[in-house]
Amino acid sequence: PENHQRIEQIKSDRQRLINQNNKVLDTDQLPIVLYQGFSIHGNEPSGSNAALLYAYYLAAAQGPAMEKALTESVILLDPSFNPDGLQRFSTWANMHKSNKINPDPNDREYAEVWPGGRTNHYWFDLNRDWMPSQLPESQARIKTFHQWYPNILTDHHEMGTNSTFFFQPGIPTRTHPLTPKLNQELTRAVGRYHARALDKIGSLYYSEEDYDDFYYGKGSTFPDIHGGVGILFEQASSRGHAQESDNGILTFPFTIRNQFTAALSTLEAGIALKKDLINYQSDFYHQMRKNKGSDEVFLIQDTHDTGKLKAFLALMDRQHIQAYRLKAPVRIDGQSYLPKSTIAIPKDQTQSTLIEAMFERRTQFQDSLFYDISAWSFPLAFNLEHTSARLKDLELAEQLNPEHLNTETNVLNKSYAYILEWEDYYSPKTLNYLLENNIRVKVAMQPFALGKQNFDYGSLMIPAHNQEKSPDEIHNLM
Repeated sequence: PENHQRIEQIKSDRQRLINQNNKVLDTDQLPIVLYQGFSIHGNEPSGSNAALLYAYYLAAAQGPAMEKALTESVILLDPSFNPDGLQRFSTWANMHKSNKINPDPNDREYAEVWPGGRTNHYWFDLNRDWMPSQLPESQARIKTFHQWYPNILTDHHEMGTNSTFFFQPGIPTRTHPLTPKLNQELTRAVGRYHARALDKIGSLYYSEEDYDDFYYGKGSTFPDIHGGVGILFEQASSRGHAQESDNGILTFPFTIRNQFTAALSTLEAGIALKKDLINYQSDFYHQMRKNKGSDEVFLIQDTHDTGKLKAFLALMDRQHIQAYRLKAPVRIDGQSYLPKSTIAIPKDQTQSTLIEAMFERRTQFQDSLFYDISAWSFPLAFNLEHTSARLKDLELAEQLNPEHLNTETNVLNKSYAYILEWEDYYSPKTLNYLLENNIRVKVAMQPFALGKQNFDYGSLMIPAHNQEKSPDEIHNLM
C-alpha cells in the first residue's frame, strides 16, 4: 500500500535515474522494479497459469518477509503476454483431450494444428518484436517498459517435453558484445536463487546451455541493453494435461509449479540483490553520460516514400530515441541529404547503446552458432538510404516526431485528372480507398513525363470526369 500511494513519485525517480546523474538520487531508498511476464507464446501455457497463483500469493501472503518484499519492490505483472494465442491453445487442448487423460504423445491433444497458439492474433511471434515493436501488444508493452526501466524482466516459456527447466544465463560465447560483463555476473547471481528454490522441490534444471543472449528483440535480452537483467525461463512442456516424457509422465500442474517457484525466486533474488541491481543500472546510464563526446550522427533518408520514413521515425519514438530535422542540405559521399526527407539521429543521447545495437552492421562473432538471428540493422531492414556524419559538419533543427512528417498536397480543384505515384508505403491503401468509393483508377504501364516531372511504372491516374461521382466530390476525396 505504501508504494501504491507514491507510485507516480517512484516512476518519476526511475526516469531521473536513467536521465540524470545518479548522485542526485539516494539509490538505497529506491524500490527495485520487477517486470514479470508470462507465456508470450500462447501454446506454452504453464507460465500464464502460474501467474494467477503468483498474483494471489502476492495479495494474500502475510508476514514480515512478504511485507519487506512488497515495500522494497514494484512488481509489473503481465499474466499473459499473448492472450489470443493462449486462448487458441487452451481451446484446442480442452476440446481434444480424452475423457480419461491419455499421456500418449501420439494423442490428438498434443498435435495442435496450424497456426497453433504460439503466435498472436496476426500470426506473428511476439517474442521477436521487443525491439522492432511493430505489433499492438508490443507497442503497449514497450510503453510500459520505458516508463519504468525494470531492473529484472522475466520471460516465462516452455520447451520440448523431454527437457527439464532452464534459466539464464545462456551459452557464454553467444552473448552480445554490447552487453556488459557485469550483466552476466548479476544474471548468474539471480540464477543461484532459482537453483536453490528448484532444489527444494526436487525439480531438475540447467543453465548456460542451449539458449543465448544475443538478439535484443527478445524479452529476455531487451533489458540487457537498458541496464537491466533479462531472465529467460524454459519449462519442459506437457503441451496439454499430461504427456509421457523421458523423465516420466509430465503433468500440467507440475509445469505450473516450476514456473510459480521461479516467479517467487525472482522476487527473492530481486530483494536480496536490490542494491547491486539498482546501482548497476544507474552506473550503466551514468557511464554513457560520462562517455559523451561521440559526435556521430546517423542520417536516414527516403526521397520518395514518406510513409516508410514516418514508420521508421515512429519506431525511434517508441524506443525513446531522439531524432532531428536537418537545418540545411548536406552532401556526403556524393549523396545529397535534404531537410524535408532526412532524419538525423545523434548517437550522443540517453539511448546511445540501443542506437548502436539497432544500427550496427556486425560481421564478426565469437561463436558460429546462434539460437536466433545474428544481424538486424534497422536502416537496412527498412531499405532506407543511410550514412553517418559528424555533428560538427551538420546543423540540426527541431526535434522530430512522426506527426512532423505528415504531408498534405495542395490539390487543385477543377483538375482534368489526378496522379499518384506508387512509391509510397501507403499507396496500396490509398488505391483501396479510391476503389471502395467506386472511383475509376488507371495504371501507367510505362514511364511518362508531365512537363519536367517524371512518373514511373505503376503511377495511378484518377480522371476527374467520366466517374460516378462529380468532379467536386472527387476533389474532396483527393
